[in-house]
Amino acid sequence: MASKKIAVLVGSLRKDSYTRRVAHSLIALAPQGLELAIVELRDLPLYNEDDETDPPPAAFAAFRDAIRQADGILFCTPEYNRSVPGALKNAIDVGSRPYGKAAFADKPCAIVSVSPGALGGFGANHHLRQMLPFLNMPTMPAPEAYVGGVAGKYEGDELVDESSRAFFQKFMAAFAAWVEQHAK
Repeated sequence: MASKKIAVLVGSLRKDSYTRRVAHSLIALAPQGLELAIVELRDLPLYNEDDETDPPPAAFAAFRDAIRQADGILFCTPEYNRSVPGALKNAIDVGSRPYGKAAFADKPCAIVSVSPGALGGFGANHHLRQMLPFLNMPTMPAPEAYVGGVAGKYEGDELVDESSRAFFQKFMAAFAAWVEQHAK
């Protein structure tokens, strides 16, 4: 099996966010055959169709190219107001345009939502599950990943919760199989 490139989109812009820590843990625990890299969202301007020129703005083009070069997408998101953060929604908007030429089209994906609360970002996870099929993204149905109580799972940047470590390994193995099955 050839290595599959995975673009990791972290919905939080905060440098030391729990979501970023979880993303780094998932990257570290990924099975052989997956090459994961975080695609940063912080430099993407707000999407405005008036800015959609030929060529498009450099930040839009770079982001879309990073998504197109990936074999799959891993969404790691916190929950803001029972939904996805604006930065992640903006990235989805940028990558889904121009209409009919979405960089995300046909990219298998998985979702991990993260929260200090008990629900584990349920609202954000399910809002993504509503959006991504519209972009023709095969979305891994199971295992679902809701990382609740995240503050107690880390000491600094180190994942210390062994049950979370085991779940992350299981999740990433399932995602590797999903990407292998659905990547074009």
